[in-house]
Amino acid sequence: MRAPVSVIIPTLNEEDGLPTCLGALFEGVSTGLLRELIVADAGSKDATLDVAEEAGAEVVDCAPSRGGQLRAGAAKAQGEWLLFVHADTVLPEGWSTSVEAHLAHIDRAGYFGLSFDKGKLAGSLVAGWANLRSWVFGLPYGDQALLISRRLYEEMGGFPDIPLMEDVALARALGRSRFLRLPGHVTTSPRKYQAQGWLRRGGRNLWTLGRYICGVSPEKLASAYRRQ
Repeated sequence: MRAPVSVIIPTLNEEDGLPTCLGALFEGVSTGLLRELIVADAGSKDATLDVAEEAGAEVVDCAPSRGGQLRAGAAKAQGEWLLFVHADTVLPEGWSTSVEAHLAHIDRAGYFGLSFDKGKLAGSLVAGWANLRSWVFGLPYGDQALLISRRLYEEMGGFPDIPLMEDVALARALGRSRFLRLPGHVTTSPRKYQAQGWLRRGGRNLWTLGRYICGVSPEKLASAYRRQ
């Protein structure tokens, strides 16, 4: 029986965080859960591709669009289940047990709780809001890792090829009732929060989400996001 889970990681110049992300994934190899690792790269100029290839990942070349990268990676994957992980996110120890237990829920998507590896109080507050948002509104973000069966993914139309809010778009298509939170918390990098300030970055993310829900196009949001 072939291993059921394909892991898909979108990258763009992720040489710093990718090794730690990949290191956590090898647990799935030893437990017989991980079928393949696919890195959907949007033209990295650093050592990202060297890191990916050394880990045995299959690299898919993509245009710079997070939604398009995820979509291309999923199209290449052969597993019955798809696990989407950001390059600066580290799955918790024992994640394969949580994922394996979820495989019985073919019509439900799974996600992990969020934590940051730095930031102390500020990081705890931002992560707390993210976890509350995921539970109350059914809106987990991509940095929480998304586990979804291929059948359900295709039924929902997959990730849209948009530059921003692709995770929110898929979550809204699924609906809150089709999500289950998996045991454990992923650990993600707070680099953007530290660079811009926790309060400023958090407020900016909330403002972007609100504008998207009100109908502003992902392309316009992405343009504003880059300018800021």
